[in-house]
Amino acid sequence: MTEPQAKPTEKADWAAFRREMPIAPQWAYFDHAAVAPLSGPAQRAIARWNDDAAANGDAFYPGWMRQLHEARLRSAQLINAQSEEIALVPNTTAGITLVAEGYPWKEGDNAVLPDNEFPSNQYPWLNLVSRNVEIRRVPCEGGRLALETLLDACDARTRIVSVSWVGYASGWRMDLDRLAEAVHGRGALLFVDVIQGLGVFPLDVRRTPIDFLAADGHKWLLGPEGAGVFYLRRGHLDLLRPLGMGWNSVAHDRDFSRIELNCKDTAERYEGGTMNMAGFIGLNASLELLLRHGQEAIGSRVLEITDSACQRLTRAGAIVESCREHPHGSGIVSFRLPGRDPDALRKQLLERRVVVSCREGRLRISPHAYIDESDIDRLIEGLK
Repeated sequence: MTEPQAKPTEKADWAAFRREMPIAPQWAYFDHAAVAPLSGPAQRAIARWNDDAAANGDAFYPGWMRQLHEARLRSAQLINAQSEEIALVPNTTAGITLVAEGYPWKEGDNAVLPDNEFPSNQYPWLNLVSRNVEIRRVPCEGGRLALETLLDACDARTRIVSVSWVGYASGWRMDLDRLAEAVHGRGALLFVDVIQGLGVFPLDVRRTPIDFLAADGHKWLLGPEGAGVFYLRRGHLDLLRPLGMGWNSVAHDRDFSRIELNCKDTAERYEGGTMNMAGFIGLNASLELLLRHGQEAIGSRVLEITDSACQRLTRAGAIVESCREHPHGSGIVSFRLPGRDPDALRKQLLERRVVVSCREGRLRISPHAYIDESDIDRLIEGLK
């Protein structure tokens, strides 16, 4: 099957993107860093699968599998990887666990990570302490991770450095080019939790030699929960011990009577058993939408919208806590209004059909590229 083509438009049409988001007419939605609304293409693809599964059972199962194959191809296209380097996984945690539990640790090895990571990028590593692996958690001042501080924690026994591309609370975006070069210079491998950046900002794993990454599809990828992607560089395929082995892990996956542990020669060996068919079919449709508009254009648009929101929030008396300087700005903005309770403000906004989050005692907005100035108007008005 040839790779699906989704070329960006010559000039991004954000009104057209907005029309593909069923939520847009009703809500000013600033919470894509939590759980994003489904895109229209994902909604329609899932509905078609639902009708098909109810009316026909598995009669057209091969067509469903083709869409899962497309999801791998499009995920690879999104980061300029090979489709053989992509596994479809239930969530980010599952991808992190494949690395944390699959790596051949030896007693005295260590892993390094920031101390302000989302829990999913802490517990799989902390769980290794019982295997005599040392976990070094590096402090982050104000949610901003200094590369030098991270490197100072590394030594000759550091095997993996695990970092989020974009901090879930602060919005701090790591310079992955510098990070990958520095980590490899210390002789370690690099895992990146990309859930808060994938789908928004361009990432080329051929240029930026990340070793492993994972993301669920329910944030910036505009897909459903429980359908995510995992990438590992092809050369590491035999490094990780396969976990969750099942009928779908072996090369002869359709020959159920043949019991022979002959793993697939691709990342699909980590997929194990039955897949979240509806979830990945929906994710595939959203990936096509994002690729059609192009990551460069989407990233620029998201920064444009968040910059505008920051300016208007500042004029309204808010204190923006997130870094907006290149290259560390992202689609996540954390702010506070002095003397105002963030939880009460969030509820106040929700009553006005404006959705934001509270994180670490601050309000957090995370607009996608289809958000426009009318949504920012509603945000500012709702805060008064």
